[in-house]
Amino acid sequence: MTNCLHCSIVIPVYGAGHSLLSIVQRCDAAFEQQGIPLAEFIFVDDNGPGDAWTVIQQLCAERPRTRGLQLMRNFGQHNATMCGFAEATGDIVVTLDDDLQHPPECISALIKALGDRQADLVYGEYELKQHALGRNLGSAVVNWFYRTVFRLPVTVTSFRAMRRPLVQAILRYDLNFTFIDGLLAWNTQRIAMVSVPHHQRTEGRSGYTLSRLIVLAMNMFTNFSLLPLQFVSICGLVASAVGMLLGLYYLILALFSQIVVPGYASIIVAVMVMGGLQLFSLGIIGEYIGRLHLNVNRKPQYTIRSRCGAASCD
Repeated sequence: MTNCLHCSIVIPVYGAGHSLLSIVQRCDAAFEQQGIPLAEFIFVDDNGPGDAWTVIQQLCAERPRTRGLQLMRNFGQHNATMCGFAEATGDIVVTLDDDLQHPPECISALIKALGDRQADLVYGEYELKQHALGRNLGSAVVNWFYRTVFRLPVTVTSFRAMRRPLVQAILRYDLNFTFIDGLLAWNTQRIAMVSVPHHQRTEGRSGYTLSRLIVLAMNMFTNFSLLPLQFVSICGLVASAVGMLLGLYYLILALFSQIVVPGYASIIVAVMVMGGLQLFSLGIIGEYIGRLHLNVNRKPQYTIRSRCGAASCD
């Protein structure tokens, strides 16, 4: 399989231009060693800090089968990756981070697993994560949400290899709130994992903070599941049942003259609990309505400012 199929490598870039040349060189060396046709590279500059676009333009000018796209603002990693998918032409599409934490030498193992395990999608599962504690905690939340929503025993990462038909299937989704792993899970259950090393960042900090990862997890829940609404409904039913039982309990006490002084504290607690539950419910419903509003108004998934490489160079 690996000796005949061409590969597109999509790399969303957020201010890490210093590592791009090394990624390309290591990918070329690994592909030549494995006898795989050299890959097509697609760099998507997600309008981060630094001079990444200058580096991308230089790479495109010096190398064939290398393209760059600069977005008009920061749209986020998943949206930038979808932009790269739309440009990819390979039989196999691989996504790779821009910080050298994913070893390019392991791409061939992911591609091989696609054939050996008859999979449509293969994730590189990290042997030992080299992220900070907050990032690891946020990733754990995202993966727990993923398994809960899609009921798949998979650890999702941004190091993936997938067949072109699967990529084409998810490109039909053009809305703003993008979670690629959810779109992939919607379209296939033939998903495998390959253990890969995870390296320390050579420079800078990850653009993903704990808060951003939690927002990503909420995007997954509200875009791909009705579980939050169902949870609110269950909370309402439980609160109603508890209220009825407490009402019956106090009625019995009143009939037997067991209530001497009416309780102020119990009233305040009940009001606070029910008021908080109602506000929480409204917040969940509002989150769904807000996303519908933005999607109806066609908030763009991404907007391209400039292109370079292949047929054009701005």
